[in-house]
Amino acid sequence: MLGSEEMPGSISWGVVGLLLLLAAWAVRALEWAWWRPRRLDRVLRDQGIKGTHYRFPYGDLKDLDRVSKEARSKPMPLTHCIVPRVLPFHHQLINDHGKISFMWIGPYPRVMLYDPELVREVLSGKFGHFEKQKANPLVRLLVTGVLSYGGEKWAKHRRIIKPAFHLEKLKCMLPAFYTCCDELIKRWDMHIGLQGSCELDVWPEFHGLTGDVISRAAFGSSFKEGRWIFQLLEEQAELASQVVRNIYIPGYRFIPTKKNKRMKEIHREIRDLLSKMIEQRERGVTKAGTTNDDLLGLLMESNFRYSQEQGDTKNTGMTKDDVIEECKLFYFAGHETTRVLLTWTMVVLGMHPSWQARAREEVLQIFGKNKPDFDGLNQLKIVTMILYEVLRLYPPLFFVIRKTYKKMELGDFSFPPGVQLLLPILFLHHDPEYWGEDASEFNPERFARGVSKASKIQGAFLPFSWGPRICIGQGFAMREAQMALAMILKNFSFEPSPSYAHSPYTIFTIRPQHGAQIILRRL
Repeated sequence: MLGSEEMPGSISWGVVGLLLLLAAWAVRALEWAWWRPRRLDRVLRDQGIKGTHYRFPYGDLKDLDRVSKEARSKPMPLTHCIVPRVLPFHHQLINDHGKISFMWIGPYPRVMLYDPELVREVLSGKFGHFEKQKANPLVRLLVTGVLSYGGEKWAKHRRIIKPAFHLEKLKCMLPAFYTCCDELIKRWDMHIGLQGSCELDVWPEFHGLTGDVISRAAFGSSFKEGRWIFQLLEEQAELASQVVRNIYIPGYRFIPTKKNKRMKEIHREIRDLLSKMIEQRERGVTKAGTTNDDLLGLLMESNFRYSQEQGDTKNTGMTKDDVIEECKLFYFAGHETTRVLLTWTMVVLGMHPSWQARAREEVLQIFGKNKPDFDGLNQLKIVTMILYEVLRLYPPLFFVIRKTYKKMELGDFSFPPGVQLLLPILFLHHDPEYWGEDASEFNPERFARGVSKASKIQGAFLPFSWGPRICIGQGFAMREAQMALAMILKNFSFEPSPSYAHSPYTIFTIRPQHGAQIILRRL
């Protein structure tokens, strides 16, 4: 009888406990999705910052997706005024609320800092004021590495990786650059055949070229051996781009949806492939006489040296998982940045034949029939001006996101913790206030006196970011682009095909939505 009398009481306490747990969860959910956004909204508006109004629970995500789809539904005129198509929601935000304004990414306010001085202060890292916005865990399956780390881990990885991108090391990689570009030239020549010209979509062509370059220069293997990794990363990038357009719900990544399962499968497969490559190198990295002239070898050698300097060969350097993530970053960023730069350079020079002719004349004058070498590449003033101008008009980084981790003073504003700061690189690159009335026109002459004097104000040109976190591989990308463009100009002339539809859009970088078809002619 005693047991039966105690049962109702035990059930009651269980129910009470469950109700308390649900109540606590509900309070936390309300704080995250309603009370906190309302407080942040008041703080921003009280300082005169205007913006959209928070709508539970998505904020502006649905409108952002809708406006982007509308912009992508049809091509734009063949001009370089791409901002309204590439970032239509942000363009409208500025028109409606001003250069310093905010929108909502779910329950998080995202403030547009359309001011070069404020952008440089955020990127300077002088006081460690601002941290990188942590990506959705599913998006981090695509790539992390030094690009996404902060604090001591970022500093350690940056120190270990930096020697691999030293100028002298890049010189050793030029033969790999040349071999890959030479294969591209021969393939294009075969496409032309006896006809003298042909139509070619250079977007997939440069995917092959830059993939081959990063495979040879970073891993000492051919593109064919690394092709599967590239295909997997391309699929992962497309899936990740879908994820970032939706509100992040904690724990959602554990739900076995078709997309979640596929992203995790790709992550495991890439990890296994790279793990085998790293294990092979680990067996040879300490052997006397072993050459480490590719990025992976240089990275592992630098990692081993760093560990020795710290007095511990196992625990102080990068772990195997760390090296895998840096390899993924090599693969993705290393070929993606140069791929989009070369693609848009071909499109732009096709639109501006006079500049194409000037660049070709310079290339022939410096190299003639000789192979491009390091010293010659350094003399390519017009080619370099053209590449900088393309980077200005079609930057690989169209914006950067940072987040306040505590109350921060920035200019005339005070931002509470948890506010996202959007640094609008594409907008700064196209602003007439900083570049003149021809800001959306192709004019490489603006870089004739160098990058520092190209704009009216310092900090308006940020294609590879700025400050201590500036892209460590920018020298690699520029040398590769110079080599490829020089060899193309020596052998071909080109112009946009009638079938080309000018449709720049964003999937982590600014890409041609419908390809980049050109008419290629043998010289």
